[in-house]
Amino acid sequence: MVVCIAEKPSVARDIARIIGATSSRDGYMEGNGYQVTWTYGHLCTLKEPGDYTQSWKPWALTQLPMIPQRFGIKLIPEEHIIKQFAVIEKLMQAADAIVNCGDAGQEGELIQRWVMQKAQAKCPVKRLWISSMTDEAIREGFDNLKDQDDYQPLYMAGMSRAIGDWLLGMNATRLYTLKYGQNRQVLSIGRVQTPTLALIVNRQKEIENFKPEPYWVLATVYRDTTFTATKGKFTSKEEGEQAFATIEGKPFTVTKVEKKEGKEQPPQLYDLTSLQVDCNRKFGFSAEQTLNLIQALYEKKFTTYPRVDTQYLSDDIYPKCPQTMNALYQTKFAGVAPYAEFIKPIGGKPLKKTKRVFDTSKVTDHHAIIPTGVIPQYLSDAEQKVFDLVARRFIGVFLPDCKFSTTTVLGEVRSAATESQPTEQAVEFKVTGKEILDPGWRIVYGKDQKNDEDDANVAPSGAEGGSERTLPTFTKGESGPHKPTLTEKWTTPPPYYNEASLLRAMETAGKFVDNEELRAAMKENGIGRPSSRASIIETLFKRRYIKRDRKRLVATPTGIELIDLIREELLKSCELTGIWEKKLRDIEHQKYDARQFIDELKQQVTQIVNEVMADNSNRRVAVTTEEDLKKKKKKKGEASPLVGQPCPLCGKGHIIKGKTAYGCSEWKNGCTWRQPFNTN
Repeated sequence: MVVCIAEKPSVARDIARIIGATSSRDGYMEGNGYQVTWTYGHLCTLKEPGDYTQSWKPWALTQLPMIPQRFGIKLIPEEHIIKQFAVIEKLMQAADAIVNCGDAGQEGELIQRWVMQKAQAKCPVKRLWISSMTDEAIREGFDNLKDQDDYQPLYMAGMSRAIGDWLLGMNATRLYTLKYGQNRQVLSIGRVQTPTLALIVNRQKEIENFKPEPYWVLATVYRDTTFTATKGKFTSKEEGEQAFATIEGKPFTVTKVEKKEGKEQPPQLYDLTSLQVDCNRKFGFSAEQTLNLIQALYEKKFTTYPRVDTQYLSDDIYPKCPQTMNALYQTKFAGVAPYAEFIKPIGGKPLKKTKRVFDTSKVTDHHAIIPTGVIPQYLSDAEQKVFDLVARRFIGVFLPDCKFSTTTVLGEVRSAATESQPTEQAVEFKVTGKEILDPGWRIVYGKDQKNDEDDANVAPSGAEGGSERTLPTFTKGESGPHKPTLTEKWTTPPPYYNEASLLRAMETAGKFVDNEELRAAMKENGIGRPSSRASIIETLFKRRYIKRDRKRLVATPTGIELIDLIREELLKSCELTGIWEKKLRDIEHQKYDARQFIDELKQQVTQIVNEVMADNSNRRVAVTTEEDLKKKKKKKGEASPLVGQPCPLCGKGHIIKGKTAYGCSEWKNGCTWRQPFNTN
């Protein structure tokens, strides 16, 4: 008998139906020479400290660091898990062969390997490796089962990750809780969790410590078009007024008109992070919500495997794309076919094939997230929104490039030489306009390209943003009157993180990278895996280290003090954590030794314990309660770094926040300082 083990009962039922195991039993299905059983995600976990030695059971500084000579696994002590494992163990002990049908990724490999180890399975093991749950994919997978040994490096990477997280998490959490937690709150420390918290805390401090400074922008309106001085910002009002006086009353002359035509490629296909980013921007979905929704679409056979970090397809997917496109053409929601009008122009023709989409060298275990070609039905509103993003992105990559023209107009205002200014002065101005000549792939997105408050771009993630405006026709040498303006503005702090921007920061180890190709190159040094980042963010909420303020992620006093407390850069540096992540990927690709990774972590944990134990200060961390998180701000303006600052105009009052603008508290006494909201 061949025993197949899947990760969920629903997946097991699909597999059993395809391979003919149609008779239901207690905890498994049987038929056609197969027995198909399942786990519920993790059935096993690494042993806890007290399982190795009784002296590690109580939390005590004297017992740190805890470093087992050999790591072991145990069954998670829950009734439904114990019952299901007994079924699995009995089946595996009698099996002639096993097919590992776990989720086709690092975590799925680890889950099933641990179960097989715990069940002491001795028979040969094959691996089912598929990228979608369609009937066709399952049949193809069973026709091409892989050897278990082919995935040994994947298992070693997963095992190394689990052991590394245990070593650092168990030791550092006990260490910081006992040393600084006032015996009132567990201070959870994690290999990915703590650097992520540090990102949020550091950004928040940057905002709070930000000192707004005034600057002045010189512009002029010529033929109903606003031109801005190319000199940029004036840091003093006097300098700006001097430039203003130079051009006032003098004619404006167009010196150059340049028109360039260009093309804009469609955004690349989705990986998990870019999908989570867009879902957060467009719909306000959390990273965890998006992961759950795309996982549900995968299990319902409508989209491919979601936990991926590549935006490419392998070349063997190309022949299947017309079939997928045809299914999208037929797709209807509430009787409306939303994609038919976009697909019709390319229907019946060979789909274009580019390296930007099809590149087998950029695909490892799984390709980018795309529709499977199964027509979706009975989707929830949220599922439909996520599917719609994936579908439009897929259609877009086969449509023509967007063609546009960019017009740049330069002009100047000259002043004659005077006694005080013996040389002729000229102030140069510039305006740029963009005109869409052929929308190409942009028709898929229409006008609905607005992002959230912290993102200025209007295009979907991966596309070049920026609003388009068409300029009047200008001619070099033309001249005429104009209306100059000198506008006072204030420097603004960086925006708070939201989930979208935090995911991008995690992806690039805290670096700010807008360029799509460069960001892709930095993924190997990101912190956390695409599939784990959502749970890391949720963990920070559960630990009360961060809270939501509208879309913003704000660190609580506990979170801030914890990061302030940690002096060991190994624990909170995104760069160092990114290096660890790179090593784990290298283990998976057989470029780095798993034992060396574990030995290095053991040394680092020992070093951290010794350094913290040597701290003779009396530092403690504040405790954030549930009530603290529920408290509402008394004043809306309290979150702004401007509020409370001295008035930059009169110096007597302080900055307050009104309904539409910041202003001076001395406004009743004649102070006219005012700044409309442009941040926060």
